Amino acid sequence: MLSVRSKAVASVLAAIAAAPATVANAGGFGDLASTDWQVGGFVFVAPKYEGSKDYEVRGAPFIAPAGLGDTSRVQFRGPDDLRFRLIEFGGFEAGPLAGWRFDRDDNDAARLRGLGDVDGGFVAGGYAAYNLGPLKPFVSYHHQLSGDDTGALIRFGAETRVPLTSGISVQATAGASYADDDYMDAYFSVTPGQSATSVAGLGVYDASAGIKDVYLGLTSDVPLSDVWTLKLSGRYSRLVGDAADSPIVEDENQFFGGLGFSYRFKVD
Repeated sequence: MLSVRSKAVASVLAAIAAAPATVANAGGFGDLASTDWQVGGFVFVAPKYEGSKDYEVRGAPFIAPAGLGDTSRVQFRGPDDLRFRLIEFGGFEAGPLAGWRFDRDDNDAARLRGLGDVDGGFVAGGYAAYNLGPLKPFVSYHHQLSGDDTGALIRFGAETRVPLTSGISVQATAGASYADDDYMDAYFSVTPGQSATSVAGLGVYDASAGIKDVYLGLTSDVPLSDVWTLKLSGRYSRLVGDAADSPIVEDENQFFGGLGFSYRFKVD
């Protein structure tokens, strides 16, 4: 089952993309404002909610310095993980991140009816990574600041880049996500009040903080011309622990696919 839900994340992505130019104009990293930029959009196919067996299509436009990868200060890792490399020396790098956490409606699935909605919102945090050559371990922190207080996630893992052909490579990422109590309560717990109003008759369930999933992701940029680039991404995650045992969850196996196009241009 697929449905289209539009999300107003353009202002979030534009604000993050503007950050490098702002720092550059302050004399931080040279004149990034006069470098190549790119504008485009992503289309995501993702579960209707975390643990859903049904999927929907979501879209997000973006504007950022060209690259959105290891060669750019702006790195895209997902809707809630657009990173800005602020610090870099040796193999170490770190910086802030931002993005958007999508909402969950109680009409997204039969077993959610009566539980109430969970509002999405703006996410902010930070990340750190260390380049060991072919392998880059990382850790990132993501906290929702607007909408409902759905707490924080800590992701950790490692990335590696595998060349395929001239000019084309695939970045593979493997890791796990730790969720705090607020996140687990918002997305996986069932309170006594929710149990009483649950149309599906779900029982009370208290999900504790801990590792909520393990995942494997692949991303690639495919140049189509001097100015156009095709962006591909895919991710598989498996819910574990209290998240997997939640009565809200329909399927522990979660898949994500993304496709986007970007247009490269120069700003003087």
